[in-house]
Amino acid sequence: MFEKLLKKIENKEAVVGVIGLGYVGLPLLIQFVKQGFQGIGFDIDSKKVNALLHGESYIKHVPIEPVNDYLKQKRLDVTISFDRLAEADCIVICVPTPLTDKMDPDLRFLVSTSETIAKVIRPGQLVVLESTTYPGTTEELVLPILSRNNIEVGKDFFLAFSPEREDPGNKEFHTGNIPKVVGGVTRNCLELAKALYERVVEKVVPVSSTRVAELTKLLENIYRCVNIALVNELKVLALKMGIDIWEVIEAAATKPFGFTPFYPGPGLGGHCIPIDPFYLSWKAKEYDVPTRFIQLAGEVNVSMPYYVVEKAIDALNECEKSLKGSKILILGVAYKKDIDDDRESPSYAIMQILQEKGAEIFYNDPMIPKLKPGRKHDFSLSSTPLSEEVLKSMDLVMILTDHSDYDYQWIVENAQLVLDTRNATKDVTVGREKIVKA
Repeated sequence: MFEKLLKKIENKEAVVGVIGLGYVGLPLLIQFVKQGFQGIGFDIDSKKVNALLHGESYIKHVPIEPVNDYLKQKRLDVTISFDRLAEADCIVICVPTPLTDKMDPDLRFLVSTSETIAKVIRPGQLVVLESTTYPGTTEELVLPILSRNNIEVGKDFFLAFSPEREDPGNKEFHTGNIPKVVGGVTRNCLELAKALYERVVEKVVPVSSTRVAELTKLLENIYRCVNIALVNELKVLALKMGIDIWEVIEAAATKPFGFTPFYPGPGLGGHCIPIDPFYLSWKAKEYDVPTRFIQLAGEVNVSMPYYVVEKAIDALNECEKSLKGSKILILGVAYKKDIDDDRESPSYAIMQILQEKGAEIFYNDPMIPKLKPGRKHDFSLSSTPLSEEVLKSMDLVMILTDHSDYDYQWIVENAQLVLDTRNATKDVTVGREKIVKA
């Protein structure tokens, strides 16, 4: 089985199935087909599948043209029919792994996907998990489910973990040139996964186990989480001291060694950094090891939306206005600039707090025309078009996402008051007296 599948991978004759056609799975599927593999995309969301089949991309930074071309050439297919997993020689899992309301790992999607694969798995298939999770998930959770039919891993079928490293909107790094860390349950599993990814990315980094690969992903994001918490905490102190933290960071970044710049903001967002550290905290309890840095960083970052609201209250007070009844325009609900991804965006937490305190909320985001109710919020708003009249009618304009499309000079000139959480107004020359930093 090993030799047969290895040969198919090396000759790019293997069919690759990707489960989950979101921000990770769709670019990965396109990359496999681009590099010569036959691809099948699977998703339970029929709207996504229908959109792709009708030439529509639901992710702004992922162009639809390659998908259209590959569909016409019959090198790619997308479907909601998971029975077709049997057609795939290699199956890559890219499903969400969120947290519960109690901040515990929510592996419902992964369990369901593994059970679906187990129903159709056949000898000679490779399964690779890319979804972020705690060390041990691949072998402790996925492996027992796939082995129910008395098939042996490393001999009858093969299982590996390779953490996704997507950075939506990054124009320098993409699926093809970001190094891929790979760990296998057995040596044969590792060799097959390594061979697969070597055909589609520039560099593969093999590690000794799936646990090492799983913890690698968590370390990367915990590193970011802790350092962002550090600069967020320093931002609060620097503002009280009358020091521009952004200028401090830029100056420190000139040091050619020993320093990596991180930047403060209104809180953490995205599918990784607000979530991944708590996967390790949860698993660490099994070993009676406290993860104090992770918990502290989480507390600091979770507190930032409340800090931003307090700054808004103070700014309005200076203008002899109350937060209750004030009209507030939020600029940006995406979790970072120039993307249409609003997962775990701190903008929602800030909007929720403002609304609970009696403010009238409006928003504008050129990337997100309408808000969809989510697990932690229930906003059904549409993006308010920007105009001089709209800006002047607002008691406060809050910059929460620094999209490149915004003309910040024009915004400041026409707004009554601006709260800037991203240093987006650093080059504004007229009207700086209206700007409050947060």
